[in-house]
Amino acid sequence: MDPKLTEVSQLFERFKAAFVRNDFDTCSNLLSQLKVLLTQFRSLPPLFEETPNAVHELTIARDIYEHAVFLSVKMEDQDAFERDFFQLKPYYTDARNRLPPSQQEYPILGLNLLRLLVQNRIAEFHTELELLSSIALENPCIKHAVELEQSFMEGAYNRVLSARQTVPHDTYVYFMDLLAKTVRDEIAGCSEKAYDYLSINDARQMLLFSSDQELYAYIKEEHPEWEVKNGCVYFQKAKESLPCKEIPSLQLINQTLSYARELERIV
Repeated sequence: MDPKLTEVSQLFERFKAAFVRNDFDTCSNLLSQLKVLLTQFRSLPPLFEETPNAVHELTIARDIYEHAVFLSVKMEDQDAFERDFFQLKPYYTDARNRLPPSQQEYPILGLNLLRLLVQNRIAEFHTELELLSSIALENPCIKHAVELEQSFMEGAYNRVLSARQTVPHDTYVYFMDLLAKTVRDEIAGCSEKAYDYLSINDARQMLLFSSDQELYAYIKEEHPEWEVKNGCVYFQKAKESLPCKEIPSLQLINQTLSYARELERIV
């Protein structure tokens, strides 16, 4: 075996051992070394040169980047996820015909869709969706993300939150928790505009919490400006009525008539 490939394989085994025991510092350090070593292989993107060990090199590189994506989820680092996903993506597209299928492809593609949904990047979500094959769209990991997006757009927030119990892959829980927070923040923003106050029971049901304690913890952490007293949640401690600005209607009418006369002259 090529000495460079042997070095990468041995280092990757150390990385996987650290990954299993959740030693994130060691994983990050080894991953940086692995990425540097991979630059020596001319068979990898974007060159794709035909070398004697091209298939082996492509396979181990894809495996490394897949682990990097899952590591970023474990570390709850969305920026790292995006970087590693885009480094991995050519192995699922450009190198597809040169490599055997990966069992992690659809879970990772579904994770990326979920990330875009959490970040409210709906246009990019649909762009990525258009690039998927009909076979991919039938995969449970992809269907899970698509159904979530549909529920989110319909405002069926209870379906979004309950979907956490049926995630198709363990790594989805992190993004599902973020999506739940996004949903609650959306509901909270609408509630404080629509109501002066709500009863504790109504607020708990509206924000989709299962207990009053969860509601109190959410208010303390996310909305300290809300006030809880007398069995109610007051969205503003003191609502100040802003003075209405006077609309210069007569001036606006005169300007509009002036513009109309000028247009008649031009015509």
